[in-house]
Amino acid sequence: MTESVERSVHAELVAVLVAVTNGEPRVLTTDDARALPAGPFELSHRSLQAGLRAWVETQTHHPLGYVEQLYTFADGDRSDESGGRVMSVSYLGLTREAGETGVAQVGWQDWYRYFPWEDRRMGTPALVDEQIVPRLQAWCDDTPDAAARSRRRQRAAITFGLEGAAWNEDMVLQRYELLFEAGLVPEAARRQPGAALAALPGEPMRHDHRRILATGIARLRAKIKYRPVVFELMPAQFTLLQLQLAVEALAGRGLHKQNFRRLIEQQALVEETGDMATGTTGRPAKLFRFRRDVLLERAIAGSKLPLSRGL
Repeated sequence: MTESVERSVHAELVAVLVAVTNGEPRVLTTDDARALPAGPFELSHRSLQAGLRAWVETQTHHPLGYVEQLYTFADGDRSDESGGRVMSVSYLGLTREAGETGVAQVGWQDWYRYFPWEDRRMGTPALVDEQIVPRLQAWCDDTPDAAARSRRRQRAAITFGLEGAAWNEDMVLQRYELLFEAGLVPEAARRQPGAALAALPGEPMRHDHRRILATGIARLRAKIKYRPVVFELMPAQFTLLQLQLAVEALAGRGLHKQNFRRLIEQQALVEETGDMATGTTGRPAKLFRFRRDVLLERAIAGSKLPLSRGL
């Protein structure tokens, strides 16, 4: 008679901490840029969010501003080195980069380092047409089932904006999971022997942290369209150009300058400080700040940022 042994399960907290620095989207990483900040949930924490704040602020010396829960990753094949099952509760946090962390192996990275195909601010990256499209086409054809080939082609078209389909910047996770299934990212080799022998550009991460990061990017891209959370990433005073560059950095595409400014003014999200930006070339620009009363109102009523495609 064999005795069944039930694997232990433990919970960990994983943080996707985002900042925008010099117009570039940044994410805080550990393990020499190969992982997201993560740590065990302690029973002494009054809540998961309190545990996340305590762990992150202790380990990275970075205070957190806006925080929301992302997703709980509890797939059956997620395990630690001892074979115990791991359940990861992920959070999205917005902060500002404050230089060196003072902690070994902890630092900020451009998030397009991990997802180079997501940056369309200057148009479609050459990587898409030169590498992703032909490899996805080969994957679509690599099945004898006609219906399966059709489903694969449709999925590739929708996620990557091919064959006349529109590019949807929110589908970050779907694009990564499609490339994973097609065996085109290094992480796929952990489950598919022989996969990712010629992996696409884009730094892999330990465990499933790149999948968690994709989830965080997708959530933030969707949220900035109806909530003014981008303000959590801005300094106390900023120019409208700096605000536009921050939104473009997060969304991964360019915006029409006049449309952007018109919508910001219509929603009265900001107010002039009376000061001008210094140390810039050309005509000095006005400095703005957030209207905190509007920020509180928008947290309840919602707010839309101008992510219409610029022409």
